[in-house]
Amino acid sequence: MSQKIALYGAIVIFAVLVSLINDAPVRAQDGTPKSPQLSQPEIDRIISAFTAKETQFRKALNVYSFKRDAMVQSLGMGGQITGEYRRVSHFTFDDQGNRYEKISFFPMPSFAGTVTQEDLEDLGGINPFALEPSKIDRYNFKYVGKEKIDELSLHVFDVVPKVLPDPKKTKERLFVGRVWVDDQDLQIVKTKGKGVPETKINKFPIVETYREQIDGRYWFPTYSYADEELIFDNGEPLHIRMKVRYTDFAPARADVKIIEIEDPDAQKKEVKPMPSQPKKP
Repeated sequence: MSQKIALYGAIVIFAVLVSLINDAPVRAQDGTPKSPQLSQPEIDRIISAFTAKETQFRKALNVYSFKRDAMVQSLGMGGQITGEYRRVSHFTFDDQGNRYEKISFFPMPSFAGTVTQEDLEDLGGINPFALEPSKIDRYNFKYVGKEKIDELSLHVFDVVPKVLPDPKKTKERLFVGRVWVDDQDLQIVKTKGKGVPETKINKFPIVETYREQIDGRYWFPTYSYADEELIFDNGEPLHIRMKVRYTDFAPARADVKIIEIEDPDAQKKEVKPMPSQPKKP
């Protein structure tokens, strides 16, 4: 969200982790993660397993298409909605993991703030997926303990970049926050955190994302949520609420063009996909 802010760098990471620890809405049944006595080799084995599964998951996602319905709202006193940004899209990936988007619904935004390119990138990257497989070695993982959410027994890890990207030199985004890993499948089933770095003109909410098992194998993101009051350096608050749903996962492959709503003929243009690979029986 675009406005000037004062916090970035190491202060941002510290503040996010404090918020995650002190304000997590979903906790273990007794209120805090349990800390079983695990040896460091066992912790390292779990980290190695779920990061490897994350790589497999992203490769699997490359042959799926899905629908994303993203909504960002600004809220006033008493929680009334004062503005809204809505964008519904269908996505496919190519063999290299590049994302292609076809916008199907994008009404004129009335959102009080500015939805930036970094916000859009986070909606398609950091928020739902958290850890980019090619960047796994750029993170430090700290074992927190175990939690039980619904019927799942989960390992909990805090995740922090080893080095924060310099926004003056790169547009690269990394994740800082917490991940929950199923102790049977050793796959990430929930994440809570944000994209970094923040800059003097961009501040981002902490986003909680839930995954569901698709086709009995892979845990794909299905719902992301944030509700936070962002305080900018001019002292003015911006209370935002974000809801993103990911649905209609299906094995598919197509090359599509990005259709921007600013083009008045966008809805009329026909997008001709390249021949897709044969579906597996």
